[in-house]
Amino acid sequence: MRILIAEDEKALNRLLKKKLEEQSYSVDACLDGQEAWDYLDSTDYDVILLDIMMPKKSGLEVLKTLRRKGIHTPVLLLTAKDSIEDRVLGLDAGADDYLVKPFAFEELLARIRVMLRKQTGSASSLLSIGDLSLDLNSHQVFREGKELSLSSKEFALLRYLMMNQGRILSRDQIEQHIWNYDYAGSSNMVDVYIRYLRKKIDDPFEKKLIHTVRGAGYVLREEPD
Repeated sequence: MRILIAEDEKALNRLLKKKLEEQSYSVDACLDGQEAWDYLDSTDYDVILLDIMMPKKSGLEVLKTLRRKGIHTPVLLLTAKDSIEDRVLGLDAGADDYLVKPFAFEELLARIRVMLRKQTGSASSLLSIGDLSLDLNSHQVFREGKELSLSSKEFALLRYLMMNQGRILSRDQIEQHIWNYDYAGSSNMVDVYIRYLRKKIDDPFEKKLIHTVRGAGYVLREEPD
């Protein structure tokens, strides 16, 4: 899942990017509202973290522009202002949540997970399909009761597939949501990581869950017996 951080405090910006990448998120980060809009105008994100007070464009300006354009990506506002009026202003502008600085990183992670779950219509942190399950909180993955060991990128790919299970995802969609702008790998990297993932969650088991749709991409689904 891909996250945009727009935060003008450089130390906090770097820290958030590092911590989120450690949680297997793909992260782009910028320091002002205009740069944030440039990112948002060219890429789809799963979650947006917006500081309210930024140079060039405020977080509220960016948020209002997003909503006017019909972009419904979940937005979490970050701010040092904690008055009721400020919170109401941000929520009325279209924010999904609001976090006052300083905050605990664990709370930020929990709020991100809630926003991601809402996109899938799930009330639980446990994603499952057939005998495969993935815990968004603990990052544990099980199949037939056996815990599987995945790399950070393999986990990110599986999480994205499971949050979109039953949907055919193109290679471009997968690449956009799993890798950020710093990515400079080969053009077939999606296929490479699909192979890595299949070796761990499909090859040792009778029922296959990752399916290739020729000319379209990949889909995670249970096939009828």
